Amino acid sequence: MNEHIVKSYEDELNTLTAECARMGGLTEAAVADSLEAVIKRDKSLAESVVDRDERLDVLQADIERKSIRLIALRQPMANDLRRTVAAMKIATNLERCGDLAKNIAKRTLILADAEPMAPLTRSIERMGRLVCGRLKDVLDAYTSSDVDRAILVWSRDDEVDEHYNSLFRELLTYMMGDPRTITACAHLLFVAKNLERIGDHATNIAEIIHYEITGEEMISAERPKTDALRG
Repeated sequence: MNEHIVKSYEDELNTLTAECARMGGLTEAAVADSLEAVIKRDKSLAESVVDRDERLDVLQADIERKSIRLIALRQPMANDLRRTVAAMKIATNLERCGDLAKNIAKRTLILADAEPMAPLTRSIERMGRLVCGRLKDVLDAYTSSDVDRAILVWSRDDEVDEHYNSLFRELLTYMMGDPRTITACAHLLFVAKNLERIGDHATNIAEIIHYEITGEEMISAERPKTDALRG
C-alpha cells in the first residue's frame, strides 16, 4: 500500500479517536455542571447545560458519519475496525449522557424555585460525585487505552446502584413525612435516576473499551459485589 495512503488512513483513525475524546471532555463538563447547578440552585448554569447539549448532538452525528465513511472506503480490519466501531459506539453513549445532563439541568430550573432540602441535596451530591468520577475514569481509560482502568469502572457499577437505592428510600421517607415535599422530591428522584443512567453509560463505555483493546467481549459473569472489591 502507498505510504501516503497508509499515513492518511492512520490520520483518519487518530482524528476519530481525538474527536471522541474531545466529545468526552465536553460531556464530562456538562454532567459536572448539571450536578453543580442542582447543588447550588444555579439557574444560569443549568440553562448553559441545556444550551450546550446541541453541540454534543452535532459531534455525535459527525463521529458516526466519519466512522461509517471510514469503514466504507478503507475497509478496516481487526484492531482498526474495532477502534472505528468503538469511537462510534462511545460517541452514542456520550450523547445520551449529554441528554441526561440536560434533563438534570431542566429539573434544576424547577427545583431552584422550591424550598431548599439540604439533606437530600447532600445525598444527590454524593451520588453525583461518584458518577462524575466514574465518567472521568472511563474517559481517561479510553484516551490512555488502559483496559485495567476500564475493567475497574465496569466492576464497580453496583456502587452507583446502591447510592440510588438509598436515595430512593430517603426521598420516599420525606414524601410520606410531609406531603408538601412531594413535588420537589419527585424532581430530585428524576435527577437521581438520570445520574444512575449516566453511571450505566460509563459502564457501557468500559465494555466497549475492553472489546476495542482485547477483541473479547466483557466477562459475562456478574460483577463482583462492592464488599468483595474492598477486600
